Amino acid sequence: MTIAMIFLLFASGFLSGAVNAIAGGGTFLTFGALTLAGLPPISANATSSVTQFPGYITSTLAYRTELKEMKRGAIVLGIVSAVGAVGGSLFLISLSNPAFRSMVPWLLLGATAIFAAGPKLRPKAKGESHPASPLGLAMQAVTSFYGGFFGAGMGIMMLASLGLASGGDYHRLNALKNFLSIVIAAVAIVIFASAGALSWLHAVIMIPAVAIGGYAGVAMAKKVPQNVLRWMVVAAGLGLAAYYFFTG
Repeated sequence: MTIAMIFLLFASGFLSGAVNAIAGGGTFLTFGALTLAGLPPISANATSSVTQFPGYITSTLAYRTELKEMKRGAIVLGIVSAVGAVGGSLFLISLSNPAFRSMVPWLLLGATAIFAAGPKLRPKAKGESHPASPLGLAMQAVTSFYGGFFGAGMGIMMLASLGLASGGDYHRLNALKNFLSIVIAAVAIVIFASAGALSWLHAVIMIPAVAIGGYAGVAMAKKVPQNVLRWMVVAAGLGLAAYYFFTG
């Protein structure tokens, strides 16, 4: 691996952590950089999941008070998320790289559209119902399958589905989303590692960069307009989709 490529991976990891802290969507950057580094699509997707994992943990710790208030619902949703993530992850590794590559531009377009619509999808406060309602469980099963399979845009999807199913305060929903992201990512990582789909060398370079970027993003959030970063991520998603469409 060249010095230039190491720098690219580290820089994309840093920007990913910062963007996630401010607006979300950092997975687009890590997946794109890993693709440019020459990893096959399945390995790039799996390795990108590993790089985001520490950020999910630190975000969840910041919401530990909110999680304690809905412990039972979180546990039930966590079990459903684990099952869905197993299905999505196993489906991914059952595919060949060419088959998955043909899906990637469409997945990126869909994830980019969800991300661009994020502000409109964010739930408004309303009367709260139980977070683990039948509708909530069904929607979380679908979201976690998608998260285990691909993951880009998963956070926005989860906020929208949890809001539709249970309503309530945004921070309460964000706390659930971060916790469930840990579950989905942990399951996916175990399955991907067992299948030999991860590139640990690339992950080791990017993980500390993502962590540093996440810390820096908190300060950046006070200075950089979120709309600017949001449309930068949308541009990155569209650019990646175009790359896969026209090089396929």
